[in-house]
Amino acid sequence: MRKYLLASAGGAGFLWIIGGLLPAQALTKLNISDENALIDRHPVSYNQTDYFVAQELNPKDLSSINQEQKNENLGLDNTANSLPEITPKPANSSPSSEKLAQVTSVTQLSDVQPTDWAFQALQSVVERYGCIAGYPNLTYRGNRALTRYEFAAGLNACLDRVNELIATATGDLVNKEDLATLQKLQEQFAAELTTLRGRVDAVEARTAEIEANQFSTTTKLNGEAIIAAIGATGGAPDTDDPNIILVNRVRLNLTTSFTGKDLLITGLQAYNFLGGTDGSGSLQQSLGLASPLLSSSSARTSFEPQFPGVNVNTLSTFGANSVQLYKLLYIFPVAKKLTLFAGTAAETSDAFPAITPFYGEGQESISRFAGLNPVLRVSGGTSGSGLASAAGFIYTVSPNLDFRALYGSVNANLPQKSANEALPGVSTTPLGGGFFSGSSVIAAQLTFKPTRDLDIGLNYANSYHEINILGTGLISSDIGALGGVAAGTPVKLNSVGGTLTWRFSPKIALSGYGAALFVDDSSGDVDASTTFTSWMVGVHFSDLFKSGNNAGIIFGQPLYRSDASGAAVLGSNRATPYHLEGYYRVKLSDNISITPGAFVLFNPEGDSRNETTTVGVLRTTFTF
Repeated sequence: MRKYLLASAGGAGFLWIIGGLLPAQALTKLNISDENALIDRHPVSYNQTDYFVAQELNPKDLSSINQEQKNENLGLDNTANSLPEITPKPANSSPSSEKLAQVTSVTQLSDVQPTDWAFQALQSVVERYGCIAGYPNLTYRGNRALTRYEFAAGLNACLDRVNELIATATGDLVNKEDLATLQKLQEQFAAELTTLRGRVDAVEARTAEIEANQFSTTTKLNGEAIIAAIGATGGAPDTDDPNIILVNRVRLNLTTSFTGKDLLITGLQAYNFLGGTDGSGSLQQSLGLASPLLSSSSARTSFEPQFPGVNVNTLSTFGANSVQLYKLLYIFPVAKKLTLFAGTAAETSDAFPAITPFYGEGQESISRFAGLNPVLRVSGGTSGSGLASAAGFIYTVSPNLDFRALYGSVNANLPQKSANEALPGVSTTPLGGGFFSGSSVIAAQLTFKPTRDLDIGLNYANSYHEINILGTGLISSDIGALGGVAAGTPVKLNSVGGTLTWRFSPKIALSGYGAALFVDDSSGDVDASTTFTSWMVGVHFSDLFKSGNNAGIIFGQPLYRSDASGAAVLGSNRATPYHLEGYYRVKLSDNISITPGAFVLFNPEGDSRNETTTVGVLRTTFTF
């Protein structure tokens, strides 16, 4: 009896059938053969240099939140300073990423019906020759388009099967017409088959080389280097304009997965910003706008650490470009909707999505004011030094709603508070000691997306500080939050805020936040309270003039002491401060960008005596 390879399919039917081989034989190899697919060159979003957002775990918890953190944050920018967001990885629905399973009967394919015009051809190829595989959900997707390369890969698979059958069967397996058809197809796709085989051979060779020289089977390395020139004019009365300074910050982030679902983030950094305990050598001190302790100021740039050159836990100092561990955090899912995290060097922004597109220390806004809601910065929540030991969770209610919370303690590694004093009433370990004593913060964020183009985040933080501070690093009044009250007075804070981003066109977004920080004496020795408020609005432009180039215009009010009662005072020469900022990021390549920008401070630090101050920045960012 004669056996017919094509059965009743005919030449046209055979072409259609080979197209169906695409998922089973061609697509995966084709993608792998792409040189750019061999290595993931896009840095883990440590936030936006900060990282709860490594690609293995960061499936973009809310589909459009922090679009630019295609780069940042647990927090790193699209860069090394941002950690990947810690959320469970969503299923990839792309056909190219699905595993394909061999089927033995056409009836196993749920989307193939006997009434389909090519049913008999498909049945023959599946059941007689085993050339076709289906998707895991038992579909065939016969109407999906294919490329000539994919066709060639499918044809090659079927030819291999035919050769196998010929080698094991009798001489009448195929007839002359079938062989002529196959020969013609083979000749027509000879170039594609040769190219495909060459690409597969190249991939195998490169894969072998990578395996032989790989850094680690479980760890990926990414980094970010920022080099910037900063100049300023204005400041306090009777001060000279500082010279232009050249600064740098380098971060290397190691992301390790032991199970494929968990993530250990280890971050190292070095920078040459100066400051120390008294702000010596800082730009803010030169302007006369810094606090007398720790150089907190509204003139601070986005990529500058909150406490440059000093370990705030012990008030010890270190030199420029000293290497430090600024991130150590472990993230792991425990249920379908629940992810836990814990670490000894973490920040609030690592766990909470920024919502606003201006967040990106190496890529977006150039000021500390614009990037995040001040509530996230309370208690050193975004110090840039991984200040706190923290533990928390992320509960994903739905794809459009999640709730996150954490507890952080600044001096968890110190068994007790030092008896020595740096200032009257201020210990040389000013934030206390122990994981459940000393300065601490409980923070939470509800993040939801009511519509496709609207992202909203609501924040609350309850903090306790051993000394009289806010811990945001945003204004000089951050130190001595209760005006007129001794520096060693412990305080408690209740902070609330909200952030919203509305993308009213594909490339333009309106974003803003509002915050209120309520500070009260916690010693029982005095009765004092103060309220700080802040707000910001801005317009963000994506792909402005050229793909990859972003820009932002921002206006708002930095934190301002709007109310005081009891022993606390508002201060003299008060005036509402305002902040105006503009920047334009130019993407030179996938790994290099330059961002010129400037921000203007009106009534800086809320003091009418201070001159209008302008800070200009030219920032170059390298990601790798």
